[in-house]
Amino acid sequence: MEIKELLKTSKEIWKGDKRNLSQVIIRMGKVFGDICRWERNEKKDKNKHTDEELKKELGNIIFSTIRWCDDLGYNPEDCINSAIECQKKFIKDRK
Repeated sequence: MEIKELLKTSKEIWKGDKRNLSQVIIRMGKVFGDICRWERNEKKDKNKHTDEELKKELGNIIFSTIRWCDDLGYNPEDCINSAIECQKKFIKDRK
């Protein structure tokens, strides 16, 4: 899948419903919290903690972030390229 295709699919699903930064932060926190609960692995949650559930949550972060970039007026590909360059620099500077 290409980023453009994912963004198109996301827009079809959400039918133009856009989020502002505050709304993005809340939703990102919700998904991140789900991942944290998976790692905490409390007895009451163990039945939900499967590889499929974790894959779904990681997919939610990826798929939703593409839409959120667009919602905030950014090209998702530009955001990804910026992150790639930042991570390359981080590794280079660690050496």
